[in-house]
Amino acid sequence: QVQLVESGGGLVQAGGSLRLSCAASGRTFSTIGMGWFRQAPGKAREFVAAISWGGRNTYHADSVKGRFTISRDNAKNTVYLQMNSLKPDDTAVYYCASARVGQATTFVGDFTSWGQGTQVTVSS
Repeated sequence: QVQLVESGGGLVQAGGSLRLSCAASGRTFSTIGMGWFRQAPGKAREFVAAISWGGRNTYHADSVKGRFTISRDNAKNTVYLQMNSLKPDDTAVYYCASARVGQATTFVGDFTSWGQGTQVTVSS
């Protein structure tokens, strides 16, 4: 089981930037796909971005494409989400998740371990 701890959330004005980090434990990190999801109050959890085991392949949700970038550093067992041009609609709790497969995947059923989440609030 991979243990995940997110950090980097906070309060930012619209148009600003944040970088989320997710530190993973376990020696299997470099072999598994990773993803970011978010959940706003009263809404279902939604996919944000995913990355393959080696970082070569990524997916980003249409709502964040061109503004957010997922990346990973396998030497540090860490996955990142760089968020630029933030909007109030991006306000949510952001969750890091590890997949049971090595490729980048958008299917929530492929993700087996989840972090505790980090709050991102974007003010207008």
